[in-house]
Amino acid sequence: MSSDPKATGEGNQASIPGRFDGYVVAIGASAGGLDALERFFQGLPTDTGAAYVVVQHLSPDHKSMMGNLLARHTPMPVVTVEHDMRIEANRVHLIPPASLMTVSGDVLRLSPKNPRGLTLPIDLFFSSLAKEFGNHAIGVILSGTGSDGTRGAVAINDAGGFLVAQDPETAKFDGMPRSVIATSLVDAILPPEEIGPRLLDHIHQRPQPKVRPPSMAMEIDRDSAHEEVMHLLQHSGGIDFREYKPATVMRRMERRMQVRQTPDLLNYVRLLSADRGELATLRRELLIPVTSFFRDPDAFEVLAETAVRTIVSDHNGNQPIRVWVPGVATGEEAYSLAILFAEAFEKARRWPNFKLFATDVEPQNIEVAGAGVFTEAITAEISPERLEQFFIKRGNHFVVKTEIRQSIVFARHNLLDDPPFTRMDLVSCRNLLIYFRPEAQERALRRLQYALAPGGFLFLGPSETIANLHTDFTAVSSKHKIYRILRHVSLPLDAANPPRTRQTTIVPAPPRPGMRTHGVSTDAAAIDTAQGLLLHGYAPTSLLLNQRHDLLHVFGDVGPYLRIGEGSVSLDLSKLLPNALVAIAKALLYKAARDRVPLRSDVIGLALADDRTERLRLVARPVEPPGGELHLLLSFEPITSYSPDDVLPPEPGTLRIIDGETSKAIETISLDRETSQRIENLERELAATRESLQATIEELETANEELQATNEELMASNEELQSSNEELQSVNEELYTVNAENQEKIEILNRLNADLDSMAKAASIATVFVDSQLRLTRFTPEATTLFKIRDGDLGRPIDDFTNLLQYPEFITDLRQTIARGEMLEHEIKAANNRQYLVRVLPYAVRTSEPRGAVATFVDVTTLRDVEHLQAVLDSLPEHVAVLDNKGVVSMVNNAWRDFARRHGDPELKETGVGGDYLAACENGLLANAPHANDALAGIKQVMTGERTAFCLEYSVPSDDGTQWYLMYVAPIRHTRAGVVVSHINITDWTDRRYE
Repeated sequence: MSSDPKATGEGNQASIPGRFDGYVVAIGASAGGLDALERFFQGLPTDTGAAYVVVQHLSPDHKSMMGNLLARHTPMPVVTVEHDMRIEANRVHLIPPASLMTVSGDVLRLSPKNPRGLTLPIDLFFSSLAKEFGNHAIGVILSGTGSDGTRGAVAINDAGGFLVAQDPETAKFDGMPRSVIATSLVDAILPPEEIGPRLLDHIHQRPQPKVRPPSMAMEIDRDSAHEEVMHLLQHSGGIDFREYKPATVMRRMERRMQVRQTPDLLNYVRLLSADRGELATLRRELLIPVTSFFRDPDAFEVLAETAVRTIVSDHNGNQPIRVWVPGVATGEEAYSLAILFAEAFEKARRWPNFKLFATDVEPQNIEVAGAGVFTEAITAEISPERLEQFFIKRGNHFVVKTEIRQSIVFARHNLLDDPPFTRMDLVSCRNLLIYFRPEAQERALRRLQYALAPGGFLFLGPSETIANLHTDFTAVSSKHKIYRILRHVSLPLDAANPPRTRQTTIVPAPPRPGMRTHGVSTDAAAIDTAQGLLLHGYAPTSLLLNQRHDLLHVFGDVGPYLRIGEGSVSLDLSKLLPNALVAIAKALLYKAARDRVPLRSDVIGLALADDRTERLRLVARPVEPPGGELHLLLSFEPITSYSPDDVLPPEPGTLRIIDGETSKAIETISLDRETSQRIENLERELAATRESLQATIEELETANEELQATNEELMASNEELQSSNEELQSVNEELYTVNAENQEKIEILNRLNADLDSMAKAASIATVFVDSQLRLTRFTPEATTLFKIRDGDLGRPIDDFTNLLQYPEFITDLRQTIARGEMLEHEIKAANNRQYLVRVLPYAVRTSEPRGAVATFVDVTTLRDVEHLQAVLDSLPEHVAVLDNKGVVSMVNNAWRDFARRHGDPELKETGVGGDYLAACENGLLANAPHANDALAGIKQVMTGERTAFCLEYSVPSDDGTQWYLMYVAPIRHTRAGVVVSHINITDWTDRRYE
């Protein structure tokens, strides 16, 4: 069961004003995780309402580019976490390098990462997230090596959260996904691109409203459905969860219903009946093995100083030290106690016989615990000294050493149903009782009390108490729940229902589909119950033995006839029977087995514990099942009526045997003769065995000496290799993450480089790049028209190449720009009769590195030609304008501007550059002129080629009298077409003509 009483999944979401109380999706990744993260975020919208926290193994020696890379795949803001940063919805929070991260409330806390020891940042964050957010915590495990995240995922599941793992087949490294999947607690296993939609289904699924049923019939249906679930669980695993707290059981059921998206309990019952896998998952959900080594370290330290030290110091050496750990889960607590005792033995320089019994109701837990193999996560729970002393490192796992493992016996045991162990010096039952109903808690405590030897210790969890047994125990440490027994109980707890009269529980068969169960026993169950009553009421108390006389099964109440002494428990009949019956029983059994006949002893008087003497006969019968080996049945038949002859003691050294079938013929045999014959046979076998064993021992000793020398060398080499391997593995994961980031960055740079090349070609600007030593590092294709350079010339000094530039200061300007970091600009001429605008600019890849320079050569020859043409036009007194093929003014001279400003267009909107001259003549500023229509028609005719030129003479009133102008329109012989419009003042010519 869970070892955290607060892991309820509810109650952790206290409504604090301003606190983020939505879902938090924690994503753990390591090697190969970058690709999985990108595919994960591509499948998510921006308005999920959840917050996302990415915890990845990052190299502490390299600047992470994770933020830039992930921002290309999600529209959500991606931020690197700073200490005390608040969690916000619809935002991606990234763990920074060389840091460990936890959550407190809704604030992310950072702490420095230990650069030497193994750290597990995913486990740490998942565990803190489970504690703070409960069932609003979502854990996602993506690609990575090792097992980081497994323990944290178990904590999230125990808190009622949701768990998803990447499909190992889609992961570049499947170590982390497979490790968390092995816990059997993962709710979904999906490729990265399908995880996002599955999370949205979970986040936006509304819990079913808890309303009162409208009728009693519906309430009965719900109760019946709950009872049916309990029945299915008991039938499949033998565990009666009716003994558990209903709130705990129901909460777990509701969580599975939400995961499977089942609307109500009735539908969930149908699912359980049809899906045995879901039934097994629900049982594991109710028995979560959440535990750890030395959980509550202060409590274990106090336990070692008080209980363990006292047990070791008070031990008399005759009997073994016995410890019982019920509800052991995956074994961490049992191994922790074994380590404490091993340290105490070493400190006291005493090594008594020690046996620890570790039990659990779930067979899968026992199998895992018995293996003694744990992930690297235990490094956060166990000191390096204990790891080295009690564990062996194998790959990514730690294995418990043989001397610790051999002292522990793992077995399946139900604390509430199975008989308790006895004579225990210490019982540790931590955080198991809190899941039981009060009456079940009391019954379990009584069983634990019965299991303790006088003066034994009881170790409970932090939220558990001894309830009504406070008068039977004294507190060694109330704070850490360590108690010592004062009053031992002689009977196990169910005194009102002793084993001899207890009814046999018959588990009914599972219901057929569509059939409603009401707890009515079938005829077969009634027959089995009746047979059990007859067996207990009329059959004699009997023992079923094998041929070695080991006890296999008990029929009836054997308490008066068996004696269990101190020391290790044995099933050998000679150690269980009273001394008065041992010789008689052994002789009966030996002869019954040899002759294959039932035999009955004479009447024997046996002194009982209450000072009474009971007269009985021992009956030995051979039991030979078809196809099986021989077994023996030893029965105790009390004598209620007898004759005086029945109680005559036999002669010394003899035993009167009565034939078991007729009960009449009496045979007297010699016990000494039978015993001697058996001893002789055994001695001959033992002598042969000793000779063979001695020869084998001599051979093994010789081989062992050689192997021991070789083993020491191998162990030394293995330790060095393991240490190196751990360091290399940690560095390899970090380097893989860095390499993945660099690889994607290289792809981005390649695309940027291609864009720059394409842009340089499109701009057609000659450009050369030089470093701080004026060595050529790069150039554009257009630069080859000015410099005699080729691709193979990269790295050579720029002054090695001839050029067409009439620019003797070029090298000097490059050096000046590199030294001062200033831009220089000149306009020069080249030998190809072209003019260039030269810009020399500094550039540096990093601020700490020496600068280089880049020189660009922009051809401005055409621009200078246009400027020259404009100067020519401006020098003319005539009004000149250039129109394009649509009549838009593209160029005017100063005379045109001055005339337009004086005659109604001061801002040159209609007749200046950019103005539509045809529109001005048609319906604009010039439309009212007398000859506007003629001018408009003439310009259009020249544009369309109908006329080669157009000429118009017109007058303009002015303050100096009437001014006469000649308008001349000529076409432009160029691919861009257009016309030239000029207005020439011919007033003087007109006056002379009319004179």
